[in-house]
Amino acid sequence: MKCRTRSTAARTASPRYWTWWKRPARACCGRSRVQIRRAESLRSRNTLGIDASAAAYAEVATSQELGSALDVARAEGLSVLPLGEGSNIVLAGPVPALVLRQLRADTEVIATADDDVVLRVSAGHDWHALVASSLERGLYGLENLALIPGTVGAAPIQNIGAYGVEFAQFAVAVHAVEAATGTPLELSAQECQFAYRDSIFKGELCDRVVITAVDLRLSTRPHPEYSYPALAVEFSARGVPPPQPRNIFDAVVNLRRHKLPDPAEEPNCGSFFKNPIVAPEKAAELVGEYPGLPQYLQADGRIKLAAAWLIERAGWKGERRGPVGIHPGHALVLVNYGGGSGADVLHLADAVVESVHAKFGVTLEMEPRVYGGAA
Repeated sequence: MKCRTRSTAARTASPRYWTWWKRPARACCGRSRVQIRRAESLRSRNTLGIDASAAAYAEVATSQELGSALDVARAEGLSVLPLGEGSNIVLAGPVPALVLRQLRADTEVIATADDDVVLRVSAGHDWHALVASSLERGLYGLENLALIPGTVGAAPIQNIGAYGVEFAQFAVAVHAVEAATGTPLELSAQECQFAYRDSIFKGELCDRVVITAVDLRLSTRPHPEYSYPALAVEFSARGVPPPQPRNIFDAVVNLRRHKLPDPAEEPNCGSFFKNPIVAPEKAAELVGEYPGLPQYLQADGRIKLAAAWLIERAGWKGERRGPVGIHPGHALVLVNYGGGSGADVLHLADAVVESVHAKFGVTLEMEPRVYGGAA
């Protein structure tokens, strides 16, 4: 099974072998058994609520159970699909793989130096719960990433980001296991090749490894980041003095709850398209024709455009195609209103991409990954 993102080509890396996640013995030598469920429905395990099944499904809580599950996948010639909360995937049909959910949710301090603390967090830990608990412990930095759905193991894949902050800013290392061999790996932040909504886990290592933990460097001294326009407006409206991390956390939670529909009520996978990044010449051309187009200068001189603005101006906000549509409150969100398939979602996405390109000459790229069926 290939990971499809409709994105750029894979790149290279040189992961290091490591020993913290110890490679367990073979099943015949006492490896813990794990329950494998067959033809398991994934409808309740993806936030779009798409009804698709996995050839095999397993939940693991220990390294031994993980090893046992990988043994089964190898013996049966199945690829392995790690699944967190299913908040960034589109299931295009039956998934011919072992879908693997990790239950381990430990947090451990592994290093301290001056104002820095390095945490090792297991892949199964809920991301928002980590942000909240870190803040309660006086460990700062993640507050702008509050209320992002999913697990810690999914965070480096997408290099999640929000309100001017990205996962990569705090990453020290990502720990993983090769699906094909069970060999444990450690990748430094540099080796992860983080970029805007991208990493090596969406490129060369896509579907080749199972992330087991991440190391994050947080600070005991607040360094609040509130320059992002939406946050600046929020604090200005509230008349808040220079905000502290708790203020930022509360503001981000409030903004996300008001801007993005709850997947439990309106099935969706959050922002469906990346904000496109274009050459300065293209941005100047567009702003000359559309003066209200939001633009954000990038470190490399290119310009990031607001995908939601482009989609709305192309006439898609609130539009519906059968059981799926564009949310009326946020043009970046595709919603499954009931009974929609992965094909329905992808056909709508393709129509949006074609329309935006025809109007603005800009190609949008999907954020979620596509698995199963034919996209």
